[in-house]
Amino acid sequence: MTEVRELRILWGQRLRRDRWQLAIWVLGIGALTLFAASAIQQTYGEESSRAEILQVAIATPAILMLRGLPRDASLGGFMFFLIYAFLALLAGLMSTFLAVRHTRADEEAGSAELIAATPAGRLTPAVATLLHGISANVLAALAVFGGFAAAGLDREGSLLAGAATGAVGLAFLGVGLLVAQLMGTSRGANGYSSGLVVLAYLLRGIGDASGTPSADGLSMTAGASSWFSPIGWGQQTFAFTGDRWWPLLLPLGLAVVSGGAAWLLLERRDSGASVWGALPGRAAARPGLSSPTALALRLQAGSIIGWCIGGLAMGLLAGSLGSAIAAADATSNNITVALRAILQTQGVSLTQLMISAMFSIAGILAAACGLQAVLRLRQEEAGGTAELLLAAPVSRLHWLVSYLLLGAASVVLVLTLTAFGAWASLAAAGDTSVDGQAVWETAVAQLPAALIYLAVPALVFVLWPAATIAGGWALLGAGVVLGIFGGLVGLDKSIRDLSPFTHTPVPSGTTTDWSGAWWMLAIAGVAVAVAMVGMRRRETGTA
Repeated sequence: MTEVRELRILWGQRLRRDRWQLAIWVLGIGALTLFAASAIQQTYGEESSRAEILQVAIATPAILMLRGLPRDASLGGFMFFLIYAFLALLAGLMSTFLAVRHTRADEEAGSAELIAATPAGRLTPAVATLLHGISANVLAALAVFGGFAAAGLDREGSLLAGAATGAVGLAFLGVGLLVAQLMGTSRGANGYSSGLVVLAYLLRGIGDASGTPSADGLSMTAGASSWFSPIGWGQQTFAFTGDRWWPLLLPLGLAVVSGGAAWLLLERRDSGASVWGALPGRAAARPGLSSPTALALRLQAGSIIGWCIGGLAMGLLAGSLGSAIAAADATSNNITVALRAILQTQGVSLTQLMISAMFSIAGILAAACGLQAVLRLRQEEAGGTAELLLAAPVSRLHWLVSYLLLGAASVVLVLTLTAFGAWASLAAAGDTSVDGQAVWETAVAQLPAALIYLAVPALVFVLWPAATIAGGWALLGAGVVLGIFGGLVGLDKSIRDLSPFTHTPVPSGTTTDWSGAWWMLAIAGVAVAVAMVGMRRRETGTA
């Protein structure tokens, strides 16, 4: 009975600690489901219009990369195609962040060791975290079910769609718990586990884009890579169109295997230790670490490398899919011919459309990389190490500027590697439908929006330090949802225009409108200037 009581207390503590974060995740997932379903019913109420959209999507791999796997033109199947992959992505990120926050992050903060010294021991908190993660994903599944059901869709299909979302979340809950045992820091664990979620999304996208279309052009059979993705497994349930429950065994199996491996490692390792421990440092610092910028680079190097690898991979994927796009471009069905004619009038090829879509994801990666430079500022300040640094002959302004310069450089580096990857893979494939200049212009077009997420969070850090981390991620998440899914859920253009990603120029021959880019650069410049002025006047502290 004592163990049950301790488990209940620790579970309640986690629920209380995450009450606002969990509410935002669950309500956001449910609201996105409901708004998307309602907007799709209003916009594509006729089956004929849905059929035309599906035929265009199947002829355009870029759409399949970002959306999902078409099955048929029924209302439920169409909604599942458009929104499920993103819902599963959100559930995966929610689960990995939750797993790391209550395991590796607690060990870093020292609270895990204090709890282990009580009768609860080391294992009961892990069980409480597992129950907390399961309950979070059950709530997310119910939110998806409620959103689809409230829109009037078939209840069995809605229930399966919710279950598929929750099952993917549970799979990544297990992955997050395992990665937290492997990595020595919460920052590294969050980076690797969230990277695995994004990788699953990309593998699903590649499988969908390279699949085999049906004769009527309304459905696709997923390619091989989709079967290596938990999100792809969730898609195979065919909610609303086939209602298959057995594919859920795959993500649930991954959750059991990865969670069991995490449990075995937790039983055998010391508190605070990790499988991949940090290497011993030098006895004395290198001369190059004598400046705040060099120190910031040393602290941020690991995460910057991770984001750069993601950008390079994104570019290589964009170029390597050229053969699949060329195959689609060579087909002679009426939809493809009409689509090709429209794109030619705009000076855009199908390959360039794919690259633009992939670079929009690379722009999000670059924005996240720049944002992390500002978040690191707040972490150093809250942890008390910034005060030690500022006790040396380093001004507060110099400290801020060093991180801003590093963040801007990392944004440029991520986009440069993305462009290089796309250019190199296109050249290797012999694809001449897009020239090198267009590839680099597409990368440059993503730069202003990414810099917004460096400058505005920096201003938040100066004016309201305690809101830096939550506010920074909230701004990025809102920008992604409004910019990518705002039109899908039927939001007014004035609301969608609040997202910097909505104003990213799309290079198309000689008619590219760069005015949005100049406005975003101006906004970023003003935000940085105000932040620098304010940083001279505010005090540092851990609160």
